[in-house]
Amino acid sequence: MAVRAQGVFAISVAAQMVRMEVQNLRVYERRGLLNPDRTEGGNRLYSEADIDVLHRIRELLADGLNLAGVARVLELEAEVRRLRSQLAARRRD
Repeated sequence: MAVRAQGVFAISVAAQMVRMEVQNLRVYERRGLLNPDRTEGGNRLYSEADIDVLHRIRELLADGLNLAGVARVLELEAEVRRLRSQLAARRRD
């Protein structure tokens, strides 16, 4: 089952879903840790994929990483996913 990437949750709902403060979500966006969709009026809309990232951010912070460390881990995890996808595609060829 694929995780939906289209934003559907308002910031207050997203914050409640991950048990974080709304201000934290805004900080994480400013730091480039996630990029929620926006309505025409500029309101943030978080996807299920964004919610997963927020859960991962919470886990990494609980492990003692600072936001720079969290950003680096998220980058490396994305790179691993990309490389695994490339490898899988080559194996199918």
